[in-house]
Amino acid sequence: MTILEPEPGAQRPVHKFGGSSLADAACFHRVAGIIHKLQQPEALIVVSAPGKTTNRLIELLSLFASGDSAAPEALAGLHVFQRNLIASSLSADDAAPLLAALEDDIITIAKVLEHDRLDDYQRALIQSYGEVWSSRLLARVLCSQGMSAHSLDARSFLRVSGTPVQVQEDESRRRLAGILAEHPQQILVVTGFIAADDQGRTRLLGRNGSDFSATLLGALADSSHTTIWSDVPGVFSADPRRIPEAHLLKRLALPEAAELARLGSPVLHSRTLGPVAASRQQLMLRCSYHPDDGHTRIERRPRREQGARIVTAVDDTVLVEMTISDRYQERVDALTGWLDKRGLPPLACKRLPERKLWQIAYTREQAEQAFLVLRDHQPAGGFEGLQQREGFSLVALVGKNVTSQAEQCLQFYHALNELPLEFIQPAKNGLSLVGVVRKTALDPLLLRLHQSLFSRPRRVGVLLFGRGNIGKAWLRLYKEQKARLEQELNLRLTLYGVFDSRGAMLASQGLEADMVLNDFQPHSVVWPDWLEDLEEHGFDAMVALDCTASASLVQYYPAMVQQRIHLIAANKQAGAANLEYYRALQQILAEHRVRFLSNATVGAGLPVQSSLHQLRQSGEQIRAVSGVFSGTLSWLFQYFDGSQPFSELLLQAWQQGLTEPDPRDDLNGQDVKRKLVILAREAGFDLDPSQVKVASLVPDDLATLSKEDALDNLHLLDEVLAGRLAEAQQQGGVLRHVARFNAETNAASVGLEVVPANHPFVPLRPGDNVFAIETRHYRQNPMVIQGPGAGREVTAAAMQADLWQLLAGL
Repeated sequence: MTILEPEPGAQRPVHKFGGSSLADAACFHRVAGIIHKLQQPEALIVVSAPGKTTNRLIELLSLFASGDSAAPEALAGLHVFQRNLIASSLSADDAAPLLAALEDDIITIAKVLEHDRLDDYQRALIQSYGEVWSSRLLARVLCSQGMSAHSLDARSFLRVSGTPVQVQEDESRRRLAGILAEHPQQILVVTGFIAADDQGRTRLLGRNGSDFSATLLGALADSSHTTIWSDVPGVFSADPRRIPEAHLLKRLALPEAAELARLGSPVLHSRTLGPVAASRQQLMLRCSYHPDDGHTRIERRPRREQGARIVTAVDDTVLVEMTISDRYQERVDALTGWLDKRGLPPLACKRLPERKLWQIAYTREQAEQAFLVLRDHQPAGGFEGLQQREGFSLVALVGKNVTSQAEQCLQFYHALNELPLEFIQPAKNGLSLVGVVRKTALDPLLLRLHQSLFSRPRRVGVLLFGRGNIGKAWLRLYKEQKARLEQELNLRLTLYGVFDSRGAMLASQGLEADMVLNDFQPHSVVWPDWLEDLEEHGFDAMVALDCTASASLVQYYPAMVQQRIHLIAANKQAGAANLEYYRALQQILAEHRVRFLSNATVGAGLPVQSSLHQLRQSGEQIRAVSGVFSGTLSWLFQYFDGSQPFSELLLQAWQQGLTEPDPRDDLNGQDVKRKLVILAREAGFDLDPSQVKVASLVPDDLATLSKEDALDNLHLLDEVLAGRLAEAQQQGGVLRHVARFNAETNAASVGLEVVPANHPFVPLRPGDNVFAIETRHYRQNPMVIQGPGAGREVTAAAMQADLWQLLAGL
């Protein structure tokens, strides 16, 4: 079982387990196993009553209130259930004190029930016993498994007042701090659902009060993480019991979660999210029955992507209706605020000014409460004709700015118009689109909406920087592969913008590859203004491909990441930048959940970086990386045998386009140094470029010349390199330009070396790169990767492979 642990430094993480997670003895031990795996000796564990205990207590109170003679029998049945639960969960010695406490509790409940009539506090006292029994039992089970745990009654610190209850946060926080100080390094199992007023009387926190207790406790204890464990792993795109294709949402923005809760979600509740919004805690939803089935994390950071993420429904919806005669808008707004303050925000509402009618949609449970409070408020509220109409259902789409997504709104309207529709309401905050229909079988409608919304192709915008050799080669590959990529990954790709040194072409409807290749007419752009204008681009995701060698473009990477633009680079400047910039870039990538792939920066299409990743993921520890990283230098020293001066060979390579425009850029080793830094970092090491020792092949008197003069004076290379060649031949070896990184000594070097004639770096095809990776298991016989390490086509192919990998991961 894999448990996600909070970040280092988390204070008193909170975990809440509901009644379904504590249904029987096996469940208690399963929960204890989860807590043990967490390895959090100061965790705060909030618990609900076991199984259906709260329902049994409410039934007991109902029987008592009606004078039913079955009340004693119901209490006896409750007693037997709790006694068996304790006995089956613990050894006889561990169970004895809990059984004795249970006997006292049953006697106390029986004495309370001797009163002719119970007030609200007595009724709350009786309902509180379910959580008390859970807390005691789980704490004892944890102790029996060797953990230090203590049962904590929330009434000892949680102070509330008023009706509905309002938490006295300052007093509660002060009391809790004292209790936590008394129990360092001890797990506290806290009762959910219950609190106390200033007179010590029991108060209940209402519907789903245990979830609220958990996030409230997280806020009071200044916890960084709160996890609610139940019988489902989190929030799905639809109810998976009705829509088998529904998928689990790994992340959900807090505003979306709050809107889903407002619309009656059984997984999330509005009051639960209040303390989350008002504190620093992160909220996670998980399944206690199957902890490895995934999770949903509720995040404060809003999503960049817009549109519906969830299809939700309330099968049994009631309309509360009234007529308002004058000052219609003012009275409606006042009544809406009045209902919100009483914890009864409408699921949806429709104003019909011509009929002076106001319709409010509620769940059946909420409708009863709303009708009663509105009935009492009717004289002061300025409305009349209050009535309830049953027989309705509610369907809604939830997601950021879903109301402004024309395509999704149209699909929603068309689907609901085929049913007996009462009304459709777009939420003012843009987070939901709600429809109320006459009650009908909703499953076909939900399935249709889910398929039309979430089976549509994902829309991805692509930005291309650089129309040089690599950029043009990628454009041709993109044209060939676009249809296949879209079909296999269910995507719709749009080439949104192309940039070169002269400017850019941007088109939201997309650019054709042929036009960019043959008729590119750029307009000047101003950085970073164009990037700010891109903020509302309308795509589900956006990817930028950097086919340049520009250091200035790399400075804008963080700004692009903040816009949630994924990066694919053949440009080595970012991956080989100074360590401070590189760490900052990695941090911002993680914070914004943006990917940066750069397999084209080293070895072109060779699987070098991917091999390093796979080795690390398999548990291997990289010990050394070395090789011939330059295709140009590989070609030169493959042919340099003394039959002609090195300068003549270099001039041939330059004339054939095998070198950089200034061949000194190949000879000085700086490009190889960048590749070595990139590979060392991919292997998991913090290597700064300044730590790499580079032996340049360019003599000082050649380095200071202009490019043109340098080409006329390449003979200045010959004497030194002829001497190096003679030295190699005397040793029975050959010359190779080698890059090395030793992880054990953190030593890195780039330069010309003499290697034995049987060395893996010798039998290369002209222009080949070769990479040797040493690990614990690949020490005596390193993993060797060899092949063309440069060239426009293979580099473009590497970028296309990165694009495929990134899009598949979306």
